[in-house]
Amino acid sequence: MPRPEVLERIKSAEDEADEIVALAENDRDERIAEARERAEEIRTEAEQEAQELKERRLEEAREEIDAECEQVLEAGEQEREELAERARKRVGDVTDHVVELFQEDVHAQT
Repeated sequence: MPRPEVLERIKSAEDEADEIVALAENDRDERIAEARERAEEIRTEAEQEAQELKERRLEEAREEIDAECEQVLEAGEQEREELAERARKRVGDVTDHVVELFQEDVHAQT
């Protein structure tokens, strides 16, 4: 094979190799860009899911706190009613005692 033909074939093979390398680099760059885009989508989805989970847990906690608060208020109201009832039952005794003290005071002054 004459020398110019060999050189031409070598040049052609180098050009073909350069084209293959360029295509591979281009393909690599596209895949990297796609992977970055997908990673960003995954990150965004994960952040959304985390935010939704946080909001659900906060709502559940608020509901639990509201229920507990209601129980405490009901218990306090019941205790207040019991104390008021006991006080009403003792009004007569206290009145009698105050009258006795007043009478003793009046007798002591005379």
